[in-house]
Amino acid sequence: MQKALPFWLKILYGSGDWGISSIGMLRSIFYAIYLTDVVGIEPRLASFGALAGIVWDAINDPIIGVLSDRVKSKLGRRRPFLLWFAFPFGLSFIMLWSAPQWDNQIALVSYVTLAFMLSDTLTTLVSVPYMALTPELTQDYDERTSLSSFRSFFQLLGAMIVVVAAPMIVDAVIEAGGSQQQGFIAAGAVFGALGSLPLFLIGWLIKENFVPEEAVEIPFRESLRITWKNIPFRYAAGIYMFNWSAVDMISITFPFFLLYWVAQGNLLAKINILGVNLALESAFFGVLMFVCILFIPFWLWLAKRYNKIQAYLLGMFFWVIVELLIFTIQPGQISYLLALAAFAGIGVSAAYILPDSILPDVIEWDELRTGRRQEGAYYGIRTLIRKLTGAGVIFVTLQILGWSGYQAPPEGVAQFAQPASALLMIRLMVSFIGAGILFGAILLAWRYPLTRERYERVQRLLSAKRNKNAESA
Repeated sequence: MQKALPFWLKILYGSGDWGISSIGMLRSIFYAIYLTDVVGIEPRLASFGALAGIVWDAINDPIIGVLSDRVKSKLGRRRPFLLWFAFPFGLSFIMLWSAPQWDNQIALVSYVTLAFMLSDTLTTLVSVPYMALTPELTQDYDERTSLSSFRSFFQLLGAMIVVVAAPMIVDAVIEAGGSQQQGFIAAGAVFGALGSLPLFLIGWLIKENFVPEEAVEIPFRESLRITWKNIPFRYAAGIYMFNWSAVDMISITFPFFLLYWVAQGNLLAKINILGVNLALESAFFGVLMFVCILFIPFWLWLAKRYNKIQAYLLGMFFWVIVELLIFTIQPGQISYLLALAAFAGIGVSAAYILPDSILPDVIEWDELRTGRRQEGAYYGIRTLIRKLTGAGVIFVTLQILGWSGYQAPPEGVAQFAQPASALLMIRLMVSFIGAGILFGAILLAWRYPLTRERYERVQRLLSAKRNKNAESA
């Protein structure tokens, strides 16, 4: 039995996901509608900015993962990245919302694409080494789940605060005489500053406990080939892809659904909760994320009581039911909307916490099979999948919106109606299409081969192998 990690370390490590989650949630929920309704780019044209991000993702994520495996320094393999790039990463929050007021659509798309790529690179330089710390802090099955739960807590807390506070910051800037874009820049500056500091502190204070004395040099292509030969990793990668595609589909399309279907085109729609006037999207996502956080202990307990896959399957089946019910929401049904937001939060909580707790176990399987540890490579591919899904869903969503007849509202209007074809497509994306994506995750999780019992056997074999190597040395 390995010693439990100290509580302060779990808190500090978990807080690192605050910044990564903040920029991810800002981009997932607000970036698509920012490009169409604020910058004024035609949806199908705007989608190609995200497509360029996909290509760049395919280049930088695995490379930085492998690079972090090969770094040799007194601080370890991961910490230098956090110390060097934490604060530049914070500045990338501002770059995303800094599109100039140009009339040329091609020039605008070029600018937002470059800003997206630069922000993505800085995100990768901190997120991959940060994620790769998980198996290097503990080798215990349940401690890793616990560590992931602390990450998920801050991930969800950051996401909840972003979805509530960001529209309030934007509104405050507008009320003070600024523009909507200046409001987004201000929100980016606030959350960039708050998100970069914990990552810097992790690089400064947390040490890597389980690191091989000499990292094995593996060619990049060979590293990718080895990871793909890991059968449990194939399932984990597929689960991760479908899981986050469903999350991103909800995040990206729901602002359109709330404004143009539920609020019937009232772009300034608000709802009063406990005496506070909130934007409709702030209320919906705030309730959803609040319930997500409340249910973290439940999913942690269920995963420990049974196993991670069984807990995940239960959460996804529940979420599918809620997705199908979303299609029944009618304009003006705010109470029903918020009730479904709360129920959706239960399933989304499982989607946030459980897939990340699977990957460290897959890495141990790989070490037993190959004799090498490649946390950086695995987490590089993991981050690649996460950002591919986000960028891919943005691309597909904007393409669908463009072809369905979506129209950007004229500048300065407070009431604007979308064509019936666009409204129907928006409703399908937040319900049946999202549920279909979740079924992909359910099918792969159902067949996932690395159970708790098999993982414990892997650990016993690894322990014997390490002891034998130590005696030989």
